[in-house]
Amino acid sequence: MLVREGIDRDDTTDLRLASLLAAVAGALNAAAFYAVGFFSANMTGNVSTLSGRLATGQFGSGLFYLAILLAFVAGAASSAWLISAGRRRGIQGIYAFSIFTEAVLLMGLGGADLWLLDVRRVPVMVLGLAFLMGLQNAVVTRISGARVRTTHISGMATDIGIELATALDILRGRVPSEEASQNWTRLRLHLCTVLSFLVGGVIGVLVYRAVGGWLLIGASAILLVPAIIGVRRSRSAQMRMITNVVG
Repeated sequence: MLVREGIDRDDTTDLRLASLLAAVAGALNAAAFYAVGFFSANMTGNVSTLSGRLATGQFGSGLFYLAILLAFVAGAASSAWLISAGRRRGIQGIYAFSIFTEAVLLMGLGGADLWLLDVRRVPVMVLGLAFLMGLQNAVVTRISGARVRTTHISGMATDIGIELATALDILRGRVPSEEASQNWTRLRLHLCTVLSFLVGGVIGVLVYRAVGGWLLIGASAILLVPAIIGVRRSRSAQMRMITNVVG
């Protein structure tokens, strides 16, 4: 899931990656809102709230929403920088390394949520998760050629509407039949992403209510699995290339 990129990826791989990461993002986003009352991935809502705070003179609370936005952007920028640096150096598993980095940071954030005092817990959890959601979204955007988004739903919902309209035209015979399979593939991808985010959110709140910050550590463990698999596969592929060149 985390080795091939762009046109070298097949639809099944994109679907599996989108479903897994959207479920994790949904769990973390919903749990954060349940725990501290802030969304870590919904930048549309955060910017709208920031606008309202500024318009009503609530500059102090508005600055925190600005900080959430900046943390998300910083996460995406850090991920993009890491990926670009890795690609320049020919590191095939750079996407897997990026998700591995997210998993490790998420594990540390889970520990902070479990053991920090309440006064520090809220900003650390919200800003930390915003950074990680930005990081994750940049990874899947780059590796899929912008076909996949996992941390927010607005774009996916728009794409679902577009594909439904296209499906209607296909049924009416106004679109070439050869586009039908591509339409269904894209629609299935977007629907599964939204459903995974939704189900992940439900599970995330239920688990957080039961075990608190251990949810973040569990989500970290889930992310480590594809990350480690991706790193191992990329290293094996590089070793085969070296062997072939030497041979």
